[in-house]
Amino acid sequence: MPRGAESLLEVLAAHDVEVVFGLPGVHNLAIWEALRRFPGIRMIGVRHEQTAVYAADGYARSTGKLGVAVVTTGPGAANTLGATGEAWSSGSPVLVIATDIPSTLRQPGVHRGVLHETRDQKAMFGPVTKAAFDVPAAQELGACTDKAVQQALQSPHGPVYLGVPTDFLSADVPHHTPVKTEQADLVPDLAEAAELIAGARRPLIWAGGGAARSGAGTAIAALAAKLQAPIITTYGARGLTDSRWVVRGPVHAPPVGRLWDEADLVIAIGTDFDGMMTQNWLQPKPRNLVAINIDKAEANKNYPADVTVEGDAAAVTAALAVAVAGKEAVVDVDAVNAEVRTLVETDSPEAAKLLRALEGETATIVADMCIPGYWIGGFHHVTRPRGLAYPVGWGTLGFGFPAAIGAAVGQRTIAVVGDGGFLFACGDLATLKQENLPLTIVLVDDGGYGMLRYDQQIAGHAISGVELTRPDFAKLAESFGIPAVTLDGFDGLREELAAAAGPTMIVVNAGLRPPINTSPRWYRKKAT
Repeated sequence: MPRGAESLLEVLAAHDVEVVFGLPGVHNLAIWEALRRFPGIRMIGVRHEQTAVYAADGYARSTGKLGVAVVTTGPGAANTLGATGEAWSSGSPVLVIATDIPSTLRQPGVHRGVLHETRDQKAMFGPVTKAAFDVPAAQELGACTDKAVQQALQSPHGPVYLGVPTDFLSADVPHHTPVKTEQADLVPDLAEAAELIAGARRPLIWAGGGAARSGAGTAIAALAAKLQAPIITTYGARGLTDSRWVVRGPVHAPPVGRLWDEADLVIAIGTDFDGMMTQNWLQPKPRNLVAINIDKAEANKNYPADVTVEGDAAAVTAALAVAVAGKEAVVDVDAVNAEVRTLVETDSPEAAKLLRALEGETATIVADMCIPGYWIGGFHHVTRPRGLAYPVGWGTLGFGFPAAIGAAVGQRTIAVVGDGGFLFACGDLATLKQENLPLTIVLVDDGGYGMLRYDQQIAGHAISGVELTRPDFAKLAESFGIPAVTLDGFDGLREELAAAAGPTMIVVNAGLRPPINTSPRWYRKKAT
């Protein structure tokens, strides 16, 4: 019989897990010992538990596979909560495996003072996970791991917590062979949706993160071509398709917002119309709305649909593209995109330089919640699925660099971060060097928390708490053995990115004005 730690790894491997991110602790060392004898799974050891989950999230977003984080008990588990919340809000399939105190020392409802003990560790994860499980007995470890993996990967995707008492890892347990179940892509009746589409003169397609996670890009491109309809993508759907009908800017830009206002039908695919994309629902309700979503309640919670088609976004959209009749183009998408480009050049010539430096970039880009990240999330033209990871789900500052560590496993990656957010996890420069990952960090240094500085300025407040003491970032990187270069402004960034190989840092000394897709600059305002 295998030990519990071996059974856990066997189940993960059966689900095609090839890499996990983790940090060892006294309660989970048995997993490290089992990994030593289990060459099929690569452990990337990080320097903070939050990094482990961010990296698992970045890996999941960039590959579509399960991201796995292994952490220790109590404070180790608690350190993951911010990153787990981001994965939850963004619908990332992540499994957080945390050990707990030995079952033999636990007394239900009593805090005894065991090392790392929490009264109810699983309860901490309830608000920020799709599901949370504690393994009740050593013999059930394999089955519980299997159940947790399947939950994370089943649509709608999301993070799952698995708590394992440490003594179960060294116990003899039975083998567990997972039986993979495939979700049936059943297509419901499309007659009502097709009827609404038939009567529309100016249809608009709105594609969200659920569409991206289902791989609906090809189907959406086919539907857009049939209807000659523009495609607006949310932050989570950037790069879903490179169709000529994709609008290359956010709905927060007036030329794009007009498409929403003028549409007589919106076809919403895999989206819940969150506040960040709708300027906190100041966008008027569509005149007619068809919603395609795996979850009917999610599809209707913000803008009630006239017709809801419940099912997999890719399967339903593909069937709909066949079912509807073709239309003549009413919107000139090329003209809208040209208007957006002019807006960017006029609003911030420096931001335009950043975007031009990334134009045509084939690397995965991971952007943090910082001003350059806001420009990229809104205006960078992503040309392939999963080509951009952006933490707009929960808006977790500090996501960019550690998530890029996960994205960089097996593929070239660029992390665009600010000086403030990078310092959240700068110790993981050690991980980057140790694993020799193909990650280039573009660190834009504007002297502190630039977005918050802007908030204080427009409110007429004194600048306070946002100017930061920073290290010499290039020397910091070099102290870890990572080559670094410093630029004044974005001129030369494209050439430096082309020359970068392996772990690299490019420090850019520059300040940027926040773009119009940040809330202080939203153009839709409440009536006064």
